[in-house]
Amino acid sequence: MTLSWPTPTLADIRAAQNRIAPIAVRTPIIKLDWDDAPGEIYLKLELLQPIRAFKIRGAYNAMAALDHSEIAQGVWTASAGNHAQAVAMSARALDVPCTVYVPDTAPRTKINNAIRYGARVVELPVMEWVDIFRNRGYEHASGFFVHPYSDPNVIAGQGVCGLEILEEMPDVETIIAPWGGGGLTSGIASATSAMAPQVRVIASEIETGAPLGPSLEAGHPVEVPYLPSFADGIGTPFVNEEMYELATRLGIRAICTTLEQTADAVRIMISRAAVTPEGAAATPLAAACNGGAGSGKTVLVISGGNIDSTTLQTILAGGTPE
Repeated sequence: MTLSWPTPTLADIRAAQNRIAPIAVRTPIIKLDWDDAPGEIYLKLELLQPIRAFKIRGAYNAMAALDHSEIAQGVWTASAGNHAQAVAMSARALDVPCTVYVPDTAPRTKINNAIRYGARVVELPVMEWVDIFRNRGYEHASGFFVHPYSDPNVIAGQGVCGLEILEEMPDVETIIAPWGGGGLTSGIASATSAMAPQVRVIASEIETGAPLGPSLEAGHPVEVPYLPSFADGIGTPFVNEEMYELATRLGIRAICTTLEQTADAVRIMISRAAVTPEGAAATPLAAACNGGAGSGKTVLVISGGNIDSTTLQTILAGGTPE
């Protein structure tokens, strides 16, 4: 299946902003109080969303944009946890059944929350689960598939995050957001391309599964080695072709971070901002510390805060979880 998504327009993103208003919140931006910061760093606190992650924006927009008859028989998705929670909460709000397929490595915190919101959760082996994103389907699933990133309405919903940044901080020079499948970064870049094309949008990746950077360098999507990590919200062996095309069209750059750098970033945010990010959400700060953002005014999208307690204990003790 060959796909090519249009770049969401400003009208698409503003429509999403109105559509998600009943369920998503406008999250604050705070300055990071850190004397050794590589520049003027601000944090966009998406971990303050109702499910403690940005995913509620895209999931609800994708479902609410449809006629209710299209989802009345139920929705399903595949997710490591945050999108699962978002689809489950959105399904509850729209009064439709929901099933989520998660990897057998997913944190119990996220799985339990999806169940709490009313989802039926099915665990799958990691690589069987990963193939759902590539194949855009699963033979045992039924209902409407809410793809976690490769969907125009999901991307437009995530773009509201970028719209809010530009409305509050029009002089921002760089925005860094985690790259899992590309919905968040592409949505933000869609907003900047319409309102402030001079703003650089950078995707932060994790070393255990960072395909975007090598793909951009090669000029086409490539596969990379992949291992699950404590940055469970991102990390994958491949980039969907349509998401690669969109990232290229929007001029998105990529910076790869290590597990050690990411654990350091978690500790910095906790100590300097009393903000506790999950692993994926700490990669933008790790990327900024790599020097990729320069020394100008930079907003880091702190994408979620659903961190497992044992993972957090390891980080606070000075260690680096696997």
